[in-house]
Amino acid sequence: MAKRKTPSDYRIEHDSMGELKVPAAALWGAQTQRAVENFPISGRPMPRGFIRALGLIKAAAAAVNADLGLLPKNVAKAIRDAALQVADGTHDAQFPIDVYQTGSGTSSNMNANEVVATLASRAGKAQVHPNDHVNLGQSSNDVIPTAIRVSAQLATVEGLLPALKHLRQTIDRRGKSLDKVVKTGRTHLMDAMPLTFAQEFGAWSSQLSSAQARIEDALKRLRRLPIGGTAIGTGINADPRFGKAMAKSLSSLAKAKFESAEDKFEGLAAQDDAVELSGQLNALAVALMKIANDLRWMNAGPLAGIGEIELPALQPGSSIMPGKVNPVIPEATCMVCAQVIGHHAAITVAGASGNFQLNVMLPLIAHDLLDSIGLLSNAMRLLADKAIAGLKVRKDTVEAALGRNPILVTALNPIIGYEKAAAIAKRAYKENRPVFDVALEDSGLSAAQLKKLLDPAALTKGGIHAGGAGGGG
Repeated sequence: MAKRKTPSDYRIEHDSMGELKVPAAALWGAQTQRAVENFPISGRPMPRGFIRALGLIKAAAAAVNADLGLLPKNVAKAIRDAALQVADGTHDAQFPIDVYQTGSGTSSNMNANEVVATLASRAGKAQVHPNDHVNLGQSSNDVIPTAIRVSAQLATVEGLLPALKHLRQTIDRRGKSLDKVVKTGRTHLMDAMPLTFAQEFGAWSSQLSSAQARIEDALKRLRRLPIGGTAIGTGINADPRFGKAMAKSLSSLAKAKFESAEDKFEGLAAQDDAVELSGQLNALAVALMKIANDLRWMNAGPLAGIGEIELPALQPGSSIMPGKVNPVIPEATCMVCAQVIGHHAAITVAGASGNFQLNVMLPLIAHDLLDSIGLLSNAMRLLADKAIAGLKVRKDTVEAALGRNPILVTALNPIIGYEKAAAIAKRAYKENRPVFDVALEDSGLSAAQLKKLLDPAALTKGGIHAGGAGGGG
């Protein structure tokens, strides 16, 4: 049976709309409580990275306002100390407001203001007001877009890019160790010309390199902060020096590069920079799904599938089929990619939901962007460490398939012509014989010539001298 609430479990708080009950132990005040009661939607609060950014913003604002002579130094210090506690996660339980709240994120901004004010008041001698002191020179309309940018930048630089680099290094290392192993290439899921594992893995690495470059380029625009624009971009009630000083202070606090947005109106009305970063995460998800699915196909079998590689066995694969082992890490990666692609669709709609001077889906953008970054960061490390690092090549299977591959006859095109080469390939496939044997009977070329022309390792280097002439598919 639930414990019955007593009057001592509550305290009375007030805001501009009147009085209401707030849990006695809560550090928040009336505006946060109203939001808790108004938005019982998902049960998901704003992400840790976003709360961290709010704490950093409030700490930086206190220091800047003190430097500008707008806030007593003792009050500023109390606010800064309290805000840094919020930033480091000490009080995450005091941020209960649902993701699906007011579109400006005003409730989350006031949640931060109220929690910081309570902590600062308790620690210092002065009474700290959430609006007049903690929110000085700010509006929810510039704080929340700034928090989106700060949190996404930090999550990307601290988590995503290192994970991406780690995955690339793992792929490159494994590729280098397999640079002499030749396998059957595939186009349309059908046998094609040979390549080395190093070449196949190298394509994955290049995809990730391109993804990294796109993400790093997007960060150049994401680091432009609209703080200082206050309500609509004009900077009403903020010192004209506030925006640039905030960018400098946040750069120092977060140990990341930020700059003051030249046009604060853009930073409030539009979230194109966040949509751009989400788009690059979407492209990264596409690349990772391709890599993960390649691994699944190569691992398929082990007897009735391609069976070129063997991924590490991590757990039983079936509750009914003993001995079955599944490619669980690539599967989990694919699900992450699907979610990131879905998040990008939601962020795209949210980014298009700016009306005049303010976007009104800011909390959704913050949540989905940070969720995408976190999911991708974790999945890439798992894919590197629990799949690619420990995979084994089944060389006997690879070599057997390569020896029977009738598409090797492509190398004979410049010498005997496409139609004659096609006839050899079809006969080799029909009779389940090595293409070398059939070509020796039907091409008119000597064994020495064929050995040179049909050498799979030589064919991985391309060039017309090795038979790499024309054609597609």
